[in-house]
Amino acid sequence: MCVVAFAWDAHPRWRFVLAGNRDEFHARPSAALARWDDAPGIVAGRDLEAGGTWLGVDDAGRCALVTNVRDLRAPQDGLSRGLLASDWLRGGEDAAGASLALLARAGGYRPFNLLLADRAHCVWTSNLPGPRSEAVTPGVHVLSNAALDSRWPKAMALGARLQAWLREDRDGDPAALFEALADDRTYPDDTLPDTGIGLERERWLSSAFIRGEDYGTRASTVVLLDRAGGGAIIERRWGPMGVPLGETRVDL
Repeated sequence: MCVVAFAWDAHPRWRFVLAGNRDEFHARPSAALARWDDAPGIVAGRDLEAGGTWLGVDDAGRCALVTNVRDLRAPQDGLSRGLLASDWLRGGEDAAGASLALLARAGGYRPFNLLLADRAHCVWTSNLPGPRSEAVTPGVHVLSNAALDSRWPKAMALGARLQAWLREDRDGDPAALFEALADDRTYPDDTLPDTGIGLERERWLSSAFIRGEDYGTRASTVVLLDRAGGGAIIERRWGPMGVPLGETRVDL
């Protein structure tokens, strides 16, 4: 995932709500959101190159997602970060315990943000600039390609839209969240981060929804997990230049 807004323990009905876009090279092979044949309790898209996932849920009401940390001045080698999400979903460890256990080996993965949520905990873990773990407080938070709640314009705008969705109590209708994920406006230069890729590319990547022939938004996903143990995950898929490729919804 490359821009995410999520709400943890912030609504009477919804225990966890997430809206996020995955940006990736269009040539990288991926499987659409589905139940995994080799792990039937998992519902996720799949990276067919490395085998992990960028975002998934399971029937126990757990959710895992990863983003990269965009700093080209940092080493980019290591294990695929998508395995962090899929390995946790395959196991039975709680979010807090898994995050703490990961710290000792976090340096072996490519730069990552990892968000894990179960019925009782929501925890953020990262390995750049060094391994760290932080319990997420109740409320609306954002995550992009920097630390949790970094004030990147596209992330803050998405967070505000999620806050409005919760306040308006739309009874689980994800339309307004998908509308927010489709926002392709760019932001003023003086608000942009400096991640070592140059100003022109920072401008292009400043929008929540990115259109490109070779690289861009591949999936927009909404996760709704309620306090009664149910919920849904909905994925919309995109091709080069934002051409729609389909939508999948799985109810939990």
